[in-house]
Order: sequence, then structure tokens, then C-alpha cells
Amino acid sequence: MTAERQERKSRRDIARVLAGAAVGLLAGLPAVRLYAATTDPVVSNRHTGLAIDGFDPVAYFVDGAPKPGRAGLELPLHGAIWRFCNEGNRAAFAANPAAYAPRFGGHDPVAAARGAATPGHPELWLIAQGGLYLFYSAEARAAFARDPGGAIEAAERHWPEVLKNLSP
Repeated sequence: MTAERQERKSRRDIARVLAGAAVGLLAGLPAVRLYAATTDPVVSNRHTGLAIDGFDPVAYFVDGAPKPGRAGLELPLHGAIWRFCNEGNRAAFAANPAAYAPRFGGHDPVAAARGAATPGHPELWLIAQGGLYLFYSAEARAAFARDPGGAIEAAERHWPEVLKNLSP
């Protein structure tokens, strides 16, 4: 990436954060809470900037199913645009993004345990130990489900090294 392109991207990221803070303030939420999420790189579409393909991260917890978010209900955070099904889900996420954002930024924890950064698919998911996990394949999800604690521990052990290999 050229220096000029990096500078443009940085300005866009700052504008997104400021826009997110404005949305939070208009919704009556303190701007500080917008920064509570993990800073792990979030799996997002490189063309649209949508996190987890535009699926509502709160819906997994509230509705027990992945649901696509709406274009009119967005929140920019940490270089990605998050979409939501309704105002309540957007407000819940803005108040505590770390509680709803997929762990490992949406990367498959089974792959992370092997040292690989593999984006998970939003329709292959599980909630374990209070966190949302996305998987690359049904096989990876099944392996995780057999021993969630062990899989999470292994992924966390390898995650710092995986992060080093992710491009900014």
C-alpha cells in the first residue's frame, strides 16, 4: 500500500470513528463506550467494509440465529462497518462491542489454534463461554464443539503469533 493510500485510509478510519461517536451521542450513548471492543482485526469485506458480511452480531445472542443487518442501521468501529437488524441491537453493541463481536475478530478459532488466520463464515457459528465464534467449515465447527474450552485455549495461545502475520 502506498503512503498516499495509507494516509487516505487513515483519514477514512478517523472519519468512521468520529461518525460512530456521533451516532452514539445521538442515541444517548457515551462516546467512550464505542472503544470498548477488542482491537483484534475484524474480518470484513474488502470492497464494502462490512464486518462479518453485514450480519448483525447481536442477533446471534438475542435471536439465536444469524440475521442480516440493514444498511440504514450501521455503526463504524475499528475499521469496519457493523450492521444491525434493529435500533436495540445497535445500541447494545455500541454500549459493549466486546460482548457481541466475534472472538478472534471473526477468524476461525480452530485455524487460529493451528497458527492460521482463516476468516470464519457468519452462517457457521457457535456461542461458547459467552463468546461468538465463527468457523471456516462445518468440520471446524464440529471439532470446536467437541471441546470448546480446549479449542479456545489453543486458539488464544497461538493468536498473538497469528496477529503478527495478518496484514494491516
